[in-house]
Amino acid sequence: MDIATVTGLILAIISIIGSILYGSPLSIFIDIPSVAVVGGGVIAVTFIKWPMEQVKSLVTVFMKSIFFSPADPKAMIAEIQKLAETARRESVFALEKVPVEDKFLKKAVTLAADNRPPEVITSILSLEIAAMEDRHSKGVDILEGMGADGPAFGMIGTLIGLVQMLQNMSDPSSIGPAMAVALLTTFYGSVIANVFTIPIAAKLKQRSKQESTKMNIIVAGVLGIVAGENPRVIREKLDSFLPPKDRLVEDKKE
Repeated sequence: MDIATVTGLILAIISIIGSILYGSPLSIFIDIPSVAVVGGGVIAVTFIKWPMEQVKSLVTVFMKSIFFSPADPKAMIAEIQKLAETARRESVFALEKVPVEDKFLKKAVTLAADNRPPEVITSILSLEIAAMEDRHSKGVDILEGMGADGPAFGMIGTLIGLVQMLQNMSDPSSIGPAMAVALLTTFYGSVIANVFTIPIAAKLKQRSKQESTKMNIIVAGVLGIVAGENPRVIREKLDSFLPPKDRLVEDKKE
């Protein structure tokens, strides 16, 4: 579970509700027509923009920002170094018998053990990375689109409320409550955009970049193994993907 995402969502909700309760009852911020305009409008436009199969996966995409195990590049580099030592001590064909949990690494190791040429390995794995990035980008695009549609439908709801208010100008006592209801749609749209969609899309972008970095580490490492490079050289090469503070202790001393 991503504690940062959960903490951020909880703090945002507490901040909003707390500020409301500090000055007024929560009930005055609940308006069914406003919810229908903003929530229904955002959902409707999302269905218009995207195919049904992608919209159906939206809940799964959203939950990935919470229930996600981040890639550990340091652990992956250490595992690749061990595989390189095995290949150097025995042969590259011995890698097929080594248990590997990561699916992408397993695929890369299998290609190496099958004695595929480096250019074929690079081509196959690069296509895999591109497909992963494309899948992730679609979920991010949907959330970013909802983030843009929320305030837009909030404004539509506000305009509807203003038109209805102007139709009843003969009753001055109704103007204030009517204006408050009209502004609620803008509030709902802003909350959807700035709490539940745009920040989640940004988090998913970061997770996708981390996954892409891990996969590129695997590609570089396996190509080094196929080329017969020294495990130590492979480790030093892969350390380039890491920030300086996370590299080998020997590098820090140097």
